[in-house]
Amino acid sequence: MRLGPRSIAALALISAIGVMAFGWPLLADSASGLAHSKDAPWLFAALLPMLLAVVVATIADTGLDAKAIAMLGVLAAAGAAMRPLGAGTAGIEPMFFLMVLSGRVLGPGFGFVLGSVAMFASALLTGGVGPWMPFQMLTMGWVSMGAGLLPGPGRLRGRRELALLSAYGALAAVLYGLVMNLQGWPYIAGMTSGVSFVPGNPLNENLARFLAYCLATSLGWDLPRALVTVILTFTLGGPILKALRRATRRAAFDTPVSFTS
Repeated sequence: MRLGPRSIAALALISAIGVMAFGWPLLADSASGLAHSKDAPWLFAALLPMLLAVVVATIADTGLDAKAIAMLGVLAAAGAAMRPLGAGTAGIEPMFFLMVLSGRVLGPGFGFVLGSVAMFASALLTGGVGPWMPFQMLTMGWVSMGAGLLPGPGRLRGRRELALLSAYGALAAVLYGLVMNLQGWPYIAGMTSGVSFVPGNPLNENLARFLAYCLATSLGWDLPRALVTVILTFTLGGPILKALRRATRRAAFDTPVSFTS
């Protein structure tokens, strides 16, 4: 599904809000009293209408209809159901490969909404509702959107496409962990000074501490997530891509609707 000007504007705006929500602690004054437990509900309140704006913009630009909404619901439910299969077990999260494949076939706008909705549904399913949830929704939306922006959607097929999606999925799985660490790292007390966030310190020093923190705490979860994504993409990616493309062709999302008397 192509992106029109209104879709691009909506995605750019919500992504800018997300970048600011993740990154502002690094630039905040030491006396600002940082706590995402306070600002996350406001971000969540802003995120839902922004997601709706992306859907409305996509409808206006592409004629997104009930068939596309139904596919969104099915894929989001499938992604939500896959998350409990490995969530909390050494970073094994099989939903990543499905979000990547879906974003590849259905495009960045659809992919962003799908990733966010799937993460929201999985949080309700697993009881993972908390201040971190809006940040997870944003980050998973970016993962699926990025897959829709990969080159060669009409030309690259077979093993070459699976290799591209596997490489992207592995990178996205690691970056997801890094970005989510940035959400929580400035507010975790009791860590050693070598990896803890220091409000007011120069940006380069805090970024060095952040990388040390990621290496010490989350890399053991991020790498298994990336490995599982690669394995599932290579083993199941071909049939799932064909099924998604077949469903998209039959649904004829890009075909204008006409009425005859």
